[in-house]
Amino acid sequence: MTSGTHPRRDLTGRVAVVTGAARGLGAALARELSRRGARIALVGLEPDHLARVGAALPGESAHWTADVTDAPAMAATAVEVTARFGAVDIVVANAGVGLGGTFADTDEALWRRVIEVNLIGSAITCRAFLPALTESRGYFLQIASLAAIASAPLMSAYCASKSGVEAFAHSLRAELAVDGVRVGVAYLSWTDTDLVRGADTDPASRALRRRLPWPAGRTYPVEPVAARIAAGIERRAAHVYAQPWLRAAQAARGALPPVITALARRHLRRGPEPRPTTGLFGPGGAAAQRPPQTGSTPRG
Repeated sequence: MTSGTHPRRDLTGRVAVVTGAARGLGAALARELSRRGARIALVGLEPDHLARVGAALPGESAHWTADVTDAPAMAATAVEVTARFGAVDIVVANAGVGLGGTFADTDEALWRRVIEVNLIGSAITCRAFLPALTESRGYFLQIASLAAIASAPLMSAYCASKSGVEAFAHSLRAELAVDGVRVGVAYLSWTDTDLVRGADTDPASRALRRRLPWPAGRTYPVEPVAARIAAGIERRAAHVYAQPWLRAAQAARGALPPVITALARRHLRRGPEPRPTTGLFGPGGAAAQRPPQTGSTPRG
């Protein structure tokens, strides 16, 4: 479901950049956009996985190894993508990592890394590709989360980062409207990706999931989520809701904080929370914990 839409734009021949494209939603969205005729620039940290994703796409693609938190590498990547494809019409800031546990027990460096990848990495991505998007009067889509609508305990870094990217995208929309660049925010709940599977192995995150009411605790298949987001991209939507019930959550967001606080108090009084794991969720999180890449590495 989308809101703030415009007439559908055929994606045939359009150039779409997807960050965090080696796995999960990024890879699924690349497949969906390619099926709809787009040419795909895959950006991520795992070159072997990027190559496999690219090889399986039905249309034209190339991939670049770059860390979204490395501004020089992303700037170089944007130049190379534009040179390779001739234009950039769509940028999806999807790269993200997660971490569970109470704020007091969370490793400070890991907490900071979540903010850097999810929030600062999105801003760096936008800054790198903004000249090309301005030239094409293109579309920037920021992947946010239910966590931006309803912040939950045991996820402080993730919720802060997703609230941040939502606000960032809203500011961008107002700034870039005069240049014809449209900006959207995509909201999704728990989706069957490596990140969420990794979260389910984390004691703190698993304890939280068990207490979420339906439908917030459900895990959704990734391919329908990617299809709904791709439809929002076609319409250059201001808001994209990967699960329809998120629209109602958006409307009720002002009433949610006291409800969440009350539920959290009941939950936390039951005993000490499980200690968080020592790493970011899933294999993608493990890749993001390694030392950042020092430059972009294109592969066609």
